[in-house]
Parts: sequence; C-alpha cells; structure tokens
Amino acid sequence: MDIKRLIESLSSSEKKVIPFLEKYPYFSDLVKNSKLPDIEVHRALQWLESKGVLNIKTKENKIVLLSDKAKNYKELPERILFNNLSEKELTLEEIKNKTNLNYQEINISIGLLKRDNLIEVIKDNKNLKIKIKNTNYEKKSPEEQLFLRIVEHPKFFNGESFTFDKLNDGDIRTFENLKSRGLVNIDTKQERLAILTDLGRQLVKEKIDLDIIEQITPQIIRNHEWKNKKFRIYDIKSEVPTINRGKRHFVDQSIGYIKRIWLDLGFQEMSGDIVQTAFWDLDALFVPQDHPAREMQDTFYLGNKGVMAKGKLPEELSTRIKKVHENGYNTGSKGWGGKWSTEIAKELLLRTHTTVLSAKTLSKLKKEDLPAKFFAVGKVYRNEALDWKHLFEFYQVEGIVVDPYANLRNLLGYLKEFFRKMGYTDVKIKPSFFGYTEPSAEIFAFNPVKRQWVEVGGSGIFRPEVTKPLLGFECPVLAWGLGMERIITNYYGISDLREIYKNDLKQLREAKEFLM
Repeated sequence: MDIKRLIESLSSSEKKVIPFLEKYPYFSDLVKNSKLPDIEVHRALQWLESKGVLNIKTKENKIVLLSDKAKNYKELPERILFNNLSEKELTLEEIKNKTNLNYQEINISIGLLKRDNLIEVIKDNKNLKIKIKNTNYEKKSPEEQLFLRIVEHPKFFNGESFTFDKLNDGDIRTFENLKSRGLVNIDTKQERLAILTDLGRQLVKEKIDLDIIEQITPQIIRNHEWKNKKFRIYDIKSEVPTINRGKRHFVDQSIGYIKRIWLDLGFQEMSGDIVQTAFWDLDALFVPQDHPAREMQDTFYLGNKGVMAKGKLPEELSTRIKKVHENGYNTGSKGWGGKWSTEIAKELLLRTHTTVLSAKTLSKLKKEDLPAKFFAVGKVYRNEALDWKHLFEFYQVEGIVVDPYANLRNLLGYLKEFFRKMGYTDVKIKPSFFGYTEPSAEIFAFNPVKRQWVEVGGSGIFRPEVTKPLLGFECPVLAWGLGMERIITNYYGISDLREIYKNDLKQLREAKEFLM
C-alpha cells in the first residue's frame, strides 16, 4: 500500500496516536498524550501493526520504588535526624517525637552520623542523649544522592517511574545499601511499546488530514457535507485476526457421520446401557464361563450382582443358553460341557463390546420382522495396556444383518461400502477366528505414519450356538465390530490413539470436519 492510500485508510484513533509514536513509544505514554482510552490506543496499535507501520513488543522493566515507610521521607533518615538536633542534648524519645522516625531508623542514623563524627552520644544514667558535635554536614553521601534522585525523579520527568536501568555500576552497590535498610524495593513491570518500521518512520513525517468522513450518516447525506470531503478508504483485502468458532468435538462429528452412513444404508440404530450382566455380554454369545476373556485382566467387573430381564431371569431364554453351553442344545454342537452357572451370568461388568446390543436385539426379533439390519456406535471398556493403538475406553461400530438369504459376500460388500464412505481406498479383509462367528474375518487398514497395516475390526457370521437360542430359529446373521478411533486416525492425521482425547486446543481448532 502506498503512503497516500495508507493515510486515507487510517481511522480517527490511528490518526490521533501517530503524532506521538516517534517520541513516546511506550503504551502508557501514548495513552497519556493522545488522551484516548486504553482500549482505543490498543486497537489503533493493532491496526497499525497489521498495516506494517509498527511492531508491538513487550519490554520488562524493573521499577525502583520507595518502600511504604520511606514514601513520606523527603530526605534520608540520618539527614532528618541531624536537622532536628542542636547543641542541646535530646533523648531518643524526644528525637522520635520531633522526627517521626521509628527507633530502628533512629539507631541506624545515629550509627552513620557518629561514624562521620557529626554527633556525640552521651550516656546519662539509663538514657542515651544525642547532641550535635560538628555542624559541617554539607556533603551528601552516595546513598543520600541516590535516594534524592529516586524521590525527585517523577517531579522532573513528568511522573515517569525511576527504572533500574538508570543505575550505573557504582549506583547498584549504593542501591543495595538502601534496599537492606528497607527504604527501596524493586517491582517488575511489563510494558508494551510500539517500534516504528521504515514505513512508520515515513508516515509520522507526513501531514495527516483529520477531516475525513469515516461513517456515512443520514445527516451527512441530507446536508450534502460529503461533497467537499474525502472518504476514508477501507482495505477489504487486509487480514483480520482468526476467529476460533465453537464447534463439536471431532470425535462427536465422526460418530454423527458414521451413523448417517448406516442410516442411509437402511439400518436401524440400537442403544443400551454401559453396565451389563455377563449373561448378555458373554454367555449369550457362547463365550464359555471359564474363558480367559472373563478374567479380571480383560474385563472390568463392578464387584456385585445384577438382576437380568427387568428383575427376573428370562427363564425360557436362559434355559436355552444353559443348554447350548452344557450340551449344544439343538444346534448340532456339543457345547462346552460342564455346568452353566447362573451366579456367574449375573455378574455386573462394563460392556466389553457393543455386540451385547446385537444379542438383545436378536432376542426380540420374530420371523415376520425379517429381513432386518441394525447398527450401533457406543463406548466399550477393556482392561488393556495403553499404547499408540490400544485404549481401555473407546467407541465400537457394531452392525448386524438378519436375513435368511445373507451370505459372506454380502458381509464383505457392507464392510467395503462403509470403509469407502470413510475415505479408505484400500482395506484388507483376512480370514480369522472369533469364538462366536464362523466364518470370521479381520479388517485391516494401512497406517501411513507407522507404515503398517493395523487391525480396525472383526467380522463374521454368527454361529448357530448364538443365533438359535436368541432367535428361537436358525437364520444367517452377518455381524461386525469395528474400532472407531482406529478408523478415524487417517482422516485426522493422528498416529497415536492417546492423542485423540488429550483435548489439545490447537488440535481441536485445526481438526477437519466430516461433510454430511
């Protein structure tokens, strides 16, 4: 921007501040001389900085202050004491009443004056008496000279504070003596100052017209005042401070986007409680009661018993679950053998997967409800060691398709469509083993930061030992459970799952958004 156009773009506050910038760089001085409120000077400096006129810096100043007791002193205590003495002897009490000095300062002053042979100390019985011995006390000590400089500085320098940097090497030792006597202190004060740029130094030399119209009003139009005046130029291309708007947490946005994917594919949403019984979380999914997954190191148990099915055991369903565990029921399986325990099934825990919602949903379906598709996005809890790809609390994306004609190709199709909508161009689906699905498959996505394929979920077709007791009849059920945090890391450029929940403000502000 050329200098002429710059001048025409200045606000009234900027114009009032500019004449003082060269002589008074400090913010407090600019406020005092421009006679503008603090906030107006602050804004004017910010605008001028954005236009390249100046740079705002912060300087730390050490201010020398008189202590509370020294604020009423116009001279050092020893000078005050000397001026109130005469050849007549005075007691300490009389000196205190005449000088208003405390006993500590009186004693220090007596010592200093006696050292210079200016007074005589007389012991009279129990009292000390002081009188002048030498009236030649014209020469001021270094301490007195410095003290007077500090006291009189604001008077000679328009109220300006006495800063520590005004002391030379010799003064510093003298200052320490005054400080040890409790007469002076140091206070640290940060102050902003405006440093002119080359453009700014050029600008302060220019003549600036204050009579420019900044804002159009009805009166200006009616009175034709605008005809012989200039209008202020507004630079619509100038940069403005970034506004950090409020927005939903990116995890919450991701959940909303994922839900929209499944809803658009015709799925119905499932929901349920975080606290579940082992019956729904494990037994209903044909997990044996002596399975290692039930151990404390894998599952968060709550330490007391719960009641199932709204206050009573679901007799018919629990009977079928008991039979399938003990002998395979009518599924063609031999089951796990042994005796199935109702007490173990009643144990309360934090759900280890959202598949518990699928189990509950299947138990309510009838043949006439089919085909049916359901999904859920919910928190699950696992007693796992925390690292870059494991959390002990995370979101799982659950899905089931209950359809007599469903097959493995359908399962792969649903998974590939979901990951395509999540922005993945390539995922690997490999055969695997899970206790309650057969066939089973794991899904892997490539992590570009770690440069390795990372498992993002498991899938398969529920075994008859799961579906027949829950549904009451045999029907293929496609199922999957996906780790949401692992899935969204690539989109947000996150290499460590632990970074997701640190609530780092920079990360939250810069996080991309899912476009619904």
